[in-house]
Amino acid sequence: MSGHSKWATTKHKKAAIDAKRGKLFAKLIKNIEVAARVGGGDPAGNPTLYDAIQKAKKSSVPNDNIDRAVKRGSGADGEGVNYETIMYEGYGPGGVALLIECLTDNRNRAAMEVRTALTRNNGTLADPGSVAYLFTRKGQVIVSKDGGVTEDAIMEATLEAGAEEIEDLGESFEVLSEATDVVAVRSALQEAGIDYDSAEASFVPSMKVEADESLAPKVMNLVDALEDCDDVQNVFSNVDISDEVLAALDA
Repeated sequence: MSGHSKWATTKHKKAAIDAKRGKLFAKLIKNIEVAARVGGGDPAGNPTLYDAIQKAKKSSVPNDNIDRAVKRGSGADGEGVNYETIMYEGYGPGGVALLIECLTDNRNRAAMEVRTALTRNNGTLADPGSVAYLFTRKGQVIVSKDGGVTEDAIMEATLEAGAEEIEDLGESFEVLSEATDVVAVRSALQEAGIDYDSAEASFVPSMKVEADESLAPKVMNLVDALEDCDDVQNVFSNVDISDEVLAALDA
Protein backbone atom coordinates (compact mmCIF):
# COMPACT_ATOMS: atom_id res chain seq x y z
CA MET A 1 0.00 0.00 0.00
CA SER A 2 1.32 3.39 -0.90
CA GLY A 3 0.53 6.27 1.37
CA HIS A 4 1.45 8.47 4.25
CA SER A 5 2.10 5.96 7.04
CA LYS A 6 4.79 3.78 8.54
CA TRP A 7 2.75 0.78 7.49
CA ALA A 8 3.54 1.75 3.86
CA THR A 9 7.26 1.35 4.50
CA THR A 10 6.75 -1.94 6.35
CA LYS A 11 4.76 -3.34 3.44
CA HIS A 12 7.24 -1.95 0.90
CA LYS A 13 10.07 -3.88 2.57
CA LYS A 14 7.98 -7.01 3.01
CA ALA A 15 6.96 -6.95 -0.66
CA ALA A 16 10.58 -6.54 -1.79
CA ILE A 17 11.66 -9.56 0.26
CA ASP A 18 8.64 -11.72 -0.47
CA ALA A 19 8.22 -11.62 -4.24
CA LYS A 20 7.65 -15.37 -4.43
CA ARG A 21 4.58 -15.14 -6.67
CA GLY A 22 6.27 -12.69 -8.98
CA LYS A 23 3.47 -10.16 -8.53
CA LEU A 24 5.79 -7.38 -7.43
CA PHE A 25 8.15 -8.03 -10.36
CA ALA A 26 5.21 -8.01 -12.79
CA LYS A 27 4.02 -4.62 -11.51
CA LEU A 28 7.49 -3.09 -11.68
CA ILE A 29 7.99 -4.43 -15.21
CA LYS A 30 4.64 -2.97 -16.25
CA ASN A 31 5.71 0.42 -14.87
CA ILE A 32 8.85 0.29 -17.01
CA GLU A 33 6.92 -0.68 -20.14
CA VAL A 34 4.43 2.16 -19.73
CA ALA A 35 7.16 4.73 -18.97
CA ALA A 36 9.09 3.64 -22.08
CA ARG A 37 5.97 3.79 -24.25
CA VAL A 38 5.07 7.31 -23.07
CA GLY A 39 8.51 8.92 -22.98
CA GLY A 40 10.81 6.73 -25.10
CA GLY A 41 13.34 4.04 -24.23
CA ASP A 42 16.26 6.26 -23.17
CA PRO A 43 16.35 6.67 -19.35
CA ALA A 44 18.69 9.68 -19.69
CA GLY A 45 15.96 11.63 -21.48
CA ASN A 46 12.99 10.02 -19.71
CA PRO A 47 13.06 10.64 -15.91
CA THR A 48 9.92 8.54 -15.33
CA LEU A 49 11.59 5.56 -17.00
CA TYR A 50 14.81 6.20 -15.04
CA ASP A 51 12.90 6.09 -11.73
CA ALA A 52 10.90 3.01 -12.77
CA ILE A 53 14.17 1.20 -13.59
CA GLN A 54 15.79 2.29 -10.31
CA LYS A 55 12.80 1.04 -8.31
CA ALA A 56 12.92 -2.32 -10.14
CA LYS A 57 16.66 -2.67 -9.47
CA LYS A 58 16.15 -1.90 -5.76
CA SER A 59 13.63 -4.76 -5.67
CA SER A 60 16.13 -7.14 -7.33
CA VAL A 61 14.40 -7.43 -10.72
CA PRO A 62 17.03 -9.01 -13.05
CA ASN A 63 18.64 -6.64 -15.57
CA ASP A 64 17.59 -8.87 -18.49
CA ASN A 65 13.93 -8.49 -17.50
CA ILE A 66 14.36 -4.72 -17.22
CA ASP A 67 16.03 -4.47 -20.65
CA ARG A 68 13.29 -6.54 -22.29
CA ALA A 69 10.61 -4.39 -20.66
CA VAL A 70 12.22 -1.20 -22.02
CA LYS A 71 12.35 -2.73 -25.52
CA ARG A 72 8.73 -3.92 -25.33
CA GLY A 73 7.52 -0.58 -24.06
CA SER A 74 9.37 1.51 -26.62
CA GLY A 75 8.41 -0.85 -29.44
CA ALA A 76 12.09 -1.62 -30.16
CA ASP A 77 11.32 -5.35 -30.42
CA GLY A 78 8.31 -4.75 -32.67
CA GLU A 79 5.77 -5.91 -30.04
CA GLY A 80 4.77 -2.76 -28.17
CA VAL A 81 2.36 -2.68 -25.23
CA ASN A 82 -0.79 -0.73 -24.72
CA TYR A 83 -1.84 -0.37 -21.09
CA GLU A 84 -4.21 2.31 -19.86
CA THR A 85 -4.38 3.80 -16.38
CA ILE A 86 -7.75 3.62 -14.61
CA MET A 87 -8.37 5.02 -11.14
CA TYR A 88 -11.12 3.43 -9.06
CA GLU A 89 -12.43 4.94 -5.82
CA GLY A 90 -13.73 2.96 -2.89
CA TYR A 91 -14.45 2.73 0.80
CA GLY A 92 -13.04 0.14 3.17
CA PRO A 93 -14.14 -0.90 6.67
CA GLY A 94 -14.57 2.03 9.06
CA GLY A 95 -15.12 4.48 6.21
CA VAL A 96 -11.46 4.34 5.13
CA ALA A 97 -11.02 6.01 1.73
CA LEU A 98 -9.24 4.14 -1.08
CA LEU A 99 -7.81 5.19 -4.43
CA ILE A 100 -7.07 2.11 -6.54
CA GLU A 101 -4.76 2.71 -9.50
CA CYS A 102 -4.87 0.10 -12.27
CA LEU A 103 -2.65 -0.41 -15.31
CA THR A 104 -4.51 -2.73 -17.65
CA ASP A 105 -5.06 -3.86 -21.22
CA ASN A 106 -8.57 -5.04 -20.34
CA ARG A 107 -10.94 -2.56 -18.65
CA ASN A 108 -13.67 -5.11 -17.92
CA ARG A 109 -11.29 -7.55 -16.23
CA ALA A 110 -9.78 -4.78 -14.08
CA ALA A 111 -13.21 -3.54 -12.97
CA MET A 112 -14.35 -7.05 -12.08
CA GLU A 113 -11.15 -7.82 -10.13
CA VAL A 114 -11.40 -4.60 -8.11
CA ARG A 115 -15.12 -5.00 -7.40
CA THR A 116 -14.67 -8.62 -6.29
CA ALA A 117 -11.75 -7.80 -3.97
CA LEU A 118 -13.76 -4.97 -2.39
CA THR A 119 -17.01 -6.87 -1.86
CA ARG A 120 -15.25 -9.94 -0.40
CA ASN A 121 -13.40 -7.79 2.15
CA ASN A 122 -16.10 -5.45 3.51
CA GLY A 123 -15.38 -2.69 0.99
CA THR A 124 -17.51 -0.90 -1.59
CA LEU A 125 -16.87 0.79 -4.92
CA ALA A 126 -17.55 4.54 -4.74
CA ASP A 127 -18.76 7.00 -7.36
CA PRO A 128 -16.02 8.89 -9.26
CA GLY A 129 -15.00 12.01 -7.34
CA SER A 130 -16.44 10.91 -4.01
CA VAL A 131 -13.03 9.90 -2.60
CA ALA A 132 -10.44 11.58 -4.84
CA TYR A 133 -10.89 15.00 -3.22
CA LEU A 134 -9.45 13.59 0.03
CA PHE A 135 -6.06 13.07 -1.66
CA THR A 136 -3.42 15.38 -3.13
CA ARG A 137 -0.96 14.26 -5.81
CA LYS A 138 2.53 14.71 -4.41
CA GLY A 139 6.09 13.76 -5.24
CA GLN A 140 7.27 11.07 -2.83
CA VAL A 141 10.91 10.03 -2.41
CA ILE A 142 11.75 7.29 0.10
CA VAL A 143 15.26 7.40 1.60
CA SER A 144 16.47 4.45 3.70
CA LYS A 145 18.27 5.14 6.98
CA ASP A 146 20.66 2.24 6.26
CA GLY A 147 23.51 4.52 5.19
CA GLY A 148 23.25 6.58 8.37
CA VAL A 149 21.67 9.52 6.55
CA THR A 150 20.03 12.17 8.78
CA GLU A 151 16.91 14.26 8.34
CA ASP A 152 19.07 17.41 8.42
CA ALA A 153 21.24 16.14 5.57
CA ILE A 154 18.16 15.35 3.47
CA MET A 155 16.65 18.74 4.19
CA GLU A 156 19.85 20.57 3.32
CA ALA A 157 20.11 18.67 0.02
CA THR A 158 16.48 18.99 -1.10
CA LEU A 159 15.05 22.24 0.28
CA GLU A 160 15.93 24.34 -2.76
CA ALA A 161 14.80 21.54 -5.09
CA GLY A 162 11.22 21.80 -3.77
CA ALA A 163 11.03 19.47 -0.76
CA GLU A 164 8.06 20.52 1.39
CA GLU A 165 8.03 17.99 4.21
CA ILE A 166 10.23 15.20 5.55
CA GLU A 167 8.58 12.51 7.64
CA ASP A 168 10.33 9.89 9.74
CA LEU A 169 8.82 6.49 8.86
CA GLY A 170 10.92 4.49 11.31
CA GLU A 171 13.43 2.76 9.03
CA SER A 172 13.33 5.38 6.30
CA PHE A 173 12.45 9.00 5.54
CA GLU A 174 9.67 10.16 3.24
CA VAL A 175 10.38 13.39 1.33
CA LEU A 176 7.24 15.07 -0.02
CA SER A 177 7.13 17.73 -2.72
CA GLU A 178 4.87 18.92 -5.51
CA ALA A 179 4.47 16.06 -8.00
CA THR A 180 6.27 18.17 -10.64
CA ASP A 181 9.33 18.54 -8.36
CA VAL A 182 9.95 14.84 -7.69
CA VAL A 183 12.73 14.56 -10.31
CA ALA A 184 14.44 17.71 -8.99
CA VAL A 185 14.30 16.39 -5.40
CA ARG A 186 15.61 12.97 -6.45
CA SER A 187 18.41 14.61 -8.49
CA ALA A 188 19.37 16.84 -5.55
CA LEU A 189 19.72 13.76 -3.33
CA GLN A 190 21.91 12.06 -5.94
CA GLU A 191 24.13 15.14 -6.23
CA ALA A 192 24.54 15.12 -2.44
CA GLY A 193 25.55 11.44 -2.57
CA ILE A 194 22.40 10.29 -0.74
CA ASP A 195 20.93 6.98 -1.94
CA TYR A 196 17.15 6.64 -2.26
CA ASP A 197 14.78 3.66 -2.50
CA SER A 198 12.08 5.07 -4.76
CA ALA A 199 10.95 8.32 -6.36
CA GLU A 200 7.47 8.67 -7.84
CA ALA A 201 4.26 10.64 -7.85
CA SER A 202 1.94 9.43 -5.10
CA PHE A 203 -1.43 10.33 -3.58
CA VAL A 204 -1.24 11.68 -0.03
CA PRO A 205 -4.40 11.93 2.11
CA SER A 206 -5.39 15.33 3.50
CA MET A 207 -7.12 13.74 6.50
CA LYS A 208 -6.57 10.33 8.06
CA VAL A 209 -8.71 7.68 9.72
CA GLU A 210 -6.99 6.21 12.77
CA ALA A 211 -7.33 2.44 12.96
CA ASP A 212 -7.43 0.53 16.25
CA GLU A 213 -6.54 -3.13 16.77
CA SER A 214 -10.00 -4.18 15.58
CA LEU A 215 -10.15 -2.07 12.39
CA ALA A 216 -6.50 -2.29 11.27
CA PRO A 217 -6.48 -6.02 10.27
CA LYS A 218 -9.69 -5.59 8.25
CA VAL A 219 -8.22 -2.68 6.28
CA MET A 220 -4.91 -4.50 5.80
CA ASN A 221 -6.69 -7.61 4.49
CA LEU A 222 -8.66 -5.50 2.01
CA VAL A 223 -5.55 -3.69 0.76
CA ASP A 224 -3.70 -7.03 0.44
CA ALA A 225 -6.60 -8.45 -1.62
CA LEU A 226 -6.60 -5.41 -3.91
CA GLU A 227 -2.82 -5.47 -4.34
CA ASP A 228 -3.09 -9.16 -5.23
CA CYS A 229 -5.10 -8.24 -8.35
CA ASP A 230 -2.91 -8.44 -11.47
CA ASP A 231 -4.23 -5.15 -12.88
CA VAL A 232 -3.90 -3.14 -9.64
CA GLN A 233 -0.68 -1.14 -9.61
CA ASN A 234 -1.07 0.94 -6.43
CA VAL A 235 -3.51 1.29 -3.55
CA PHE A 236 -3.60 4.64 -1.74
CA SER A 237 -5.48 4.92 1.53
CA ASN A 238 -6.12 7.45 4.28
CA VAL A 239 -5.83 4.87 7.05
CA ASP A 240 -3.37 5.67 9.83
CA ILE A 241 -2.07 2.66 11.76
CA SER A 242 0.13 3.62 14.69
CA ASP A 243 3.33 1.81 15.70
CA GLU A 244 1.56 0.69 18.89
CA VAL A 245 -1.28 -0.94 16.97
CA LEU A 246 1.17 -2.61 14.55
CA ALA A 247 3.23 -3.92 17.48
CA ALA A 248 0.09 -5.25 19.20
CA LEU A 249 -0.98 -7.03 15.99
CA ASP A 250 2.50 -8.53 15.49
CA ALA A 251 2.39 -9.82 19.08
